[in-house]
Amino acid sequence: MKSIIIASTSTLHGGSYLDYLLPVLQLHFKNCKNILFIPYARPSGISHDEYTTKAAQAFASINLNLQGIHEFEDPKKAIENAEGIFTGGGNTFLLVTQLYKHNIMQFLAEKVKNGTPYLGTSAGSNICGLSMQTTNDMPIIYPPSFQTLGLIPFNLNPHYLDPDANSQHMGETRETRIKEFHAFNAIPVLGLREGSWLEVKGEKITLKGSLKARLFKQNETPTELETESDLSNLN
Repeated sequence: MKSIIIASTSTLHGGSYLDYLLPVLQLHFKNCKNILFIPYARPSGISHDEYTTKAAQAFASINLNLQGIHEFEDPKKAIENAEGIFTGGGNTFLLVTQLYKHNIMQFLAEKVKNGTPYLGTSAGSNICGLSMQTTNDMPIIYPPSFQTLGLIPFNLNPHYLDPDANSQHMGETRETRIKEFHAFNAIPVLGLREGSWLEVKGEKITLKGSLKARLFKQNETPTELETESDLSNLN
């Protein structure tokens, strides 16, 4: 049975890394002692080692050991033996490229579908959808495919921002960009605001956190979903 936390962000304004999620993660990973970390997205270009150290410090506070996948000689074997998995945020194009480079995209998907607890934040959440095409990230590298893990039957837009009526910025809003996606794709897109996450238990998908999420469907007016909404039948 799938057991997944898909979070919009790792860090809330004024908070420390993962602190708002730690009580949830303590329960989520309750049967684990060791967590496999996938640092491939490298936020701000930091190294795999730097990123792993940062994540390890947060997990140590809930008495979990964390080790980066790059520290293993065989990434597939590392995933195969993992008790729990965390894929951090950063650049989704880079993350997806690395998962394909190491031939572990489908291997990771099957591992999580078979019940290994998984946490994704930001880019690590983007890859839980059907494709990475609704990411906010710059295309700094060219992945061999936009297809991702397909753990949920729709796409995500983490860090979703509502238009600011007082802003002087005249560029595209997130809503505009998602509409552009829907000009060519029928996949629903869920805009996850900061501090929101999805809890996936088996085939049940529930919106968690204190904020609403914004749902976009092709040729339909966007709608607001209340926290605790059931998204299991969204496709």
